[in-house]
Amino acid sequence: MQKTLRELARIVRSKNSGPFEITLDVVFADESTYRRVKASGVLTPDRIAALYRLTPAQVLNCEFFDPALAFKATIARTVSSGSPAETDTYGGQQAAPLLSVAVEV
Repeated sequence: MQKTLRELARIVRSKNSGPFEITLDVVFADESTYRRVKASGVLTPDRIAALYRLTPAQVLNCEFFDPALAFKATIARTVSSGSPAETDTYGGQQAAPLLSVAVEV
């Protein structure tokens, strides 16, 4: 059986990380779920790159943080924040692709 991060995570969000980066956070409510997602191997630099139509080199950070029961990735913006082509200056609307990532439970 599979569940999506939308179903498993307490928080899935994105935020501005400067004019050239966006940070993605996935926070879990309990250690058991966190460990299951971490062990599944579904959140990798290659997966993040594919979800956001980036090259793996544009995934600047991709790691699990055990003390917070969280996953964090930082990606390069394709255009800088505040530029005429930018559609989300604060980076707060970029988490959606993570919501449908499926994990075997």
